[in-house]
This record gives sequence, structure tokens and C-alpha cells, in this order.
Amino acid sequence: MENASNITEIAIVVMVALTGGLVLARLKQPPILGYILAGVLLGPSGMELIHSRESVTTLADLGILLLLFGLGMELNLRIFKKVWIVTTLCTILQTLFSFVICWGCSTFFGWSLGMSVLLGFVIALSSTAVIVKTLERMDYDKTEEGQITIGILIAQDLAIIPMILILKSQNAADTLDISLIFKLLVAVGMTIWLIRYLGARQRVRIPLTTIIAGEKELTPIASLTFCFAAAGISGLMDLSTAYGAFLAGLVLGNTHERNVLIDSTKPIQTVLLMVFFLSIGLLVDVSFILNNMGMMLQGLVIITVIKFVLNMVILHALRLSWAQSSLISVMLAQLGEFSFLLTGIAFKEGIVTGFEQKLIISLTVMSLALSPFLISFSRYVQVKNQGLGFKDGIKNLFTLGFYSPNKEPLLLDQAEDVNKI
Repeated sequence: MENASNITEIAIVVMVALTGGLVLARLKQPPILGYILAGVLLGPSGMELIHSRESVTTLADLGILLLLFGLGMELNLRIFKKVWIVTTLCTILQTLFSFVICWGCSTFFGWSLGMSVLLGFVIALSSTAVIVKTLERMDYDKTEEGQITIGILIAQDLAIIPMILILKSQNAADTLDISLIFKLLVAVGMTIWLIRYLGARQRVRIPLTTIIAGEKELTPIASLTFCFAAAGISGLMDLSTAYGAFLAGLVLGNTHERNVLIDSTKPIQTVLLMVFFLSIGLLVDVSFILNNMGMMLQGLVIITVIKFVLNMVILHALRLSWAQSSLISVMLAQLGEFSFLLTGIAFKEGIVTGFEQKLIISLTVMSLALSPFLISFSRYVQVKNQGLGFKDGIKNLFTLGFYSPNKEPLLLDQAEDVNKI
């Protein structure tokens, strides 16, 4: 009877998660928000069907590995190579200035160095899953601004690995492991070498893909084995299992069998990622949000404005026009899903308290919910700021407007007066 009860609970969890994803997708929102809301509904703040995150921790951790594995497989080196100078410099400056801002505020708020580092990373990152899907739905991913935005997201995703290593080397005593520099050099060096090697070739061949050629049943198992083997080796080298999973995906994503491998592993990735985001929902404390609503809204506004202004100034300093800079900055103004991963690592390492973990997770969920509206509004910003200087562009940014999803995406050289939209 106990087994039957467990199966019933699993069935309810899957149905609620699917319903949440479908409802949010119908509302033109990211399905991952539906999975998070399902976790809230099923967790301690809701029906209490799942009493704690520990019951799904193993599957959630596998979801993290497959998130990085899938990221590596689908990484578009062709797009990244076109804009790599601007996007790489932008990501480095985003991270650096975000940390400097948080470190400068640490004395006033009483944050530790580790907390400042974490917040700097969280503020620097945007949501790849949300932005790319929204750009594709708007048919905006082929425009110049769309390509630069995707390039920045790729650079941010690549920066995740050093961020993980830095947080794992940090501790509550605000000291850094002296081996961190060596780990970072190894990780960054291997990543750069592999990207340059794969980017210089159309496709590569590895023995694994040759052996499983034509074996549909073995393809997903072999792909996941390659992922877990690389993750295990990376973990034994103390370079983070997520790093190994990412490199495994990067290699398989540049083989001749790329499309077959992606299609075969996608269903498994989707299920485990659903579990990961559902587990995040279990950490969302509704009473915490309601009791601290004023602070939450203030934090959301401050973070959004900081990200927008910081990105716009950096992009303009990298020779983009104010119109382009403001457009891309609005699209990047939300927090990203990797904030959950980084916050979880920081909590395990004792860098943040339970209160701080709840605060960051809640802000990230609220920011992700806001992101589709920001991206839709970004097209209006592009037209309003066309040909304007910085001061006039800022004034027009906060002028109310509208967005029609039936319109074709506007390129910079096609922008017309806003009254003609």
C-alpha cells in the first residue's frame, strides 16, 4: 500500500507540474514559472504533498547536470564567434561592476564578502531560457540586436563555471582557497581551447558516436553516460561536476550526430529540469514574500534598474548606439535561472543564511515573471530611442507605450515614427 501511495503522489506531482507549465505557456509566460508555481502549490506553502526539498534533491541535482549538459550541446559557436569580443567584454564588465556595487553596499547592509560575491554574480546574469524562447517567438532572434543579446547570454553561460568554482572556494569566514587561481586557470583554459578547437572545424568525430550509430535505444543512454562520466572525472579533479557535464555537452554538440543526440536526450532533460524547477518552488515561502512584500518590491525595482543602466552604459562604451544599448539592456534586465544554482551552492557552503537564500530565490522568481513584459516593451523602446541622445532616450524609456505582437520586428534602419506602429 505504501508503494501505491508513493506512485499516486508522483502522479499528482507530474500532473500539477504539467498543468502549471501549460497554463503559463498559454499566457505567453515561460513554462519554468509553471513548474516553480507547482512546487509552491505542492510544497510546505501549499498542499504539503511534498514536505521538503530533500525528497527530490537527487533528481534535482541530476537536472542541474543536464541543464549544463544541454547548454553545451546547444551552444551556437557560429553566433558566438561573430560577436565574441563585444559579448565577452560585456559579460566581464557586468560581473566586475555588479560585484563592485554589491561590495560597496556591503558595509551599509552588513553583507559578508561571500554574500557580495554571490549578489554580484546573480545581478550580472540574465535568463537564457526565457530570453531565447521569447526572441524566437517574436521572430526577433535574427536581428542584429537579437544576435548580440544571444551572444551575451552565451558568454554569461560560459561564465557560470568560474562562478561555481569561486563560490565553492569561498566560505563563511570570508577566506578564499589558495588553489582557486589554479582551478580557474585550468577551467577557463580548457574551455577556451575546446571552443577554439571545435569552432575551427565543421564537425568532429568521436568513437562513441560511431559505435552507437543507428542504435536508437542506446543513443540516449550513451549520451548520458558520456555526460556523467565527464562530470565524475571533473568532480574527482575538484573542478565541479557541472563543469564536466558542460564540456561533455560541448563536445557532443559539435559531432556529426548532434541533432540525433539532442533529440534523444531532450525528453530526459525536460523531465529532470522540471524536477529541478519544481524543487525551487518548494523553497519559495509565500508567507515570507507576503511578510516582506515592501522589501521584495523595492529590491526588484532596484535590481532591474541597476541591471538596465549598467548594461546600457557598458554596451554604449563598447561602441553600440544608445538605441541598440537600451533595447538590449531592457531584454537583459531580469535575473536568470542560474541564480537558483548559485544560491544553492552558496547556502551549502555557508555563505548565505536561510533568510538570504529565501530572499534571493523569491526575487529571482518575481524577476523571471516580469521578464516577458520587459522583452515585449523592448521593441517599443527601440523605436522611441531611435536617433536620440542619452538624456532624451532615458526620458522616452519611461513614457508609456504599447506593443503589438502581430507587427514584424523592427530593425534599426527600418524604425519609423512610433505613431505609425
